[in-house]
Amino acid sequence: MGRLTLLGDRPLRRAVVRGPSMSPTLRDGDIVLVVRRDRFRPGTVVLVRWPSRPGRLSVKRVTGRWGAGWWVLGDNPRGSTDSRELGPCEVLGAVPLRLWPGPRLLRRRSPSPAR
Repeated sequence: MGRLTLLGDRPLRRAVVRGPSMSPTLRDGDIVLVVRRDRFRPGTVVLVRWPSRPGRLSVKRVTGRWGAGWWVLGDNPRGSTDSRELGPCEVLGAVPLRLWPGPRLLRRRSPSPAR
């Protein structure tokens, strides 16, 4: 139940993007909306946590289920630490909207292939 612990009883939270892993979709310093959810479709932008990095959260894009976890990739394959290095992760919520700078819906799309 880590998902509920992190997001508490609130169905909505904000998060700040750090680093270049989701560029050009999201950039360092962008503020996004996180929605607590249990189902995710491939191509959805999500907030994740890896077992090997329990105190660190990341924003990535879902590619699919992997055993008991999820396989995710950053949109910027050269600037992303993701499931290619860290393996499957726990998805904590969907990120449907960038709030700042300038609100913008984040569309589902296929993740960039590994390079």
